[in-house]
Amino acid sequence: MKSVSIVTVNYNQPKVTEDLLKSLLEVNTYPDLEIIVVDNGSKVNVVPEWEVKYWNVKFIRSDVNTGFAGGNNLGIRYATGDYLFLINNDTEVTADLIGKLVDRLEANPRIGMISPKIHYFDQPDMLQYTGYTPMNYYTCRNACIGQFETDRGQYDHLSGVTGYAHGAAMMIRREALEKAGLMSENYFLYYEELDWCERIRKAGYEIHTDLSALIYHKESVSVGKRTALKEFFMNRNRILFIRKNAPSSAFFIFCCYFLAAVVPRNIFQYLRNGEYGFIPVFLKAITWHFTNKPDSTHLGFPLSR
Repeated sequence: MKSVSIVTVNYNQPKVTEDLLKSLLEVNTYPDLEIIVVDNGSKVNVVPEWEVKYWNVKFIRSDVNTGFAGGNNLGIRYATGDYLFLINNDTEVTADLIGKLVDRLEANPRIGMISPKIHYFDQPDMLQYTGYTPMNYYTCRNACIGQFETDRGQYDHLSGVTGYAHGAAMMIRREALEKAGLMSENYFLYYEELDWCERIRKAGYEIHTDLSALIYHKESVSVGKRTALKEFFMNRNRILFIRKNAPSSAFFIFCCYFLAAVVPRNIFQYLRNGEYGFIPVFLKAITWHFTNKPDSTHLGFPLSR
């Protein structure tokens, strides 16, 4: 039996993380499991308390918030499993979830990464994810298949190759990880898993879904719906993803599209909604690219703890 390392990241959500641990320890039926929790610079360090309460879980504490990629990468470095399952701390598993994903990876060595079907936790019959369409490099747009629809099994036939895995739940083969490397930490938040999928494909693997496997996701627990942090990184990283992954001709067309369509549209929406503070944040997300290379570690946004 293949061993699986679970990696999850906690940031100021100890109760949510404990719900996940309870789910992994009491609901999951896959036996060969290593659970790693990274506390990513939370204001209150609960790791000492957790180490007593959950003796069979490995805890790692970072004194600073290193973002989604940085926190997961830290956990990955300590993981020993044949497969690594990165899941958000605001998820809860189903009993046979992990076993089904392992079985699919074992059956097809071409799969480098796989995601399950995702339902919204608060509306358990509603789909969040059954796969992604490919990325349009000219607009940096793609679609999440089935999102917000009631699950009637209408997409279950799509199990197989997909555009991208979902960052809330993605299992990676160790060999694929070793070839593709860790997630790029300069994204900090958003688009890093899409970039990772691109590199896994370039390493010779496929990205799949297994829609017979199910996980529940409590969406937007850690970041919220609309914040300056989200506006900055969603826009900066949208451009960064294309800079890193698209051919130069596609990047040029994307820049023309972004400046001609996205910039005026977003500024108009900020003005219409009275969100005046988002305008300098949005412009800062764009101008970051004038002074930074694609692999720059300068985030460009002040992070509060």
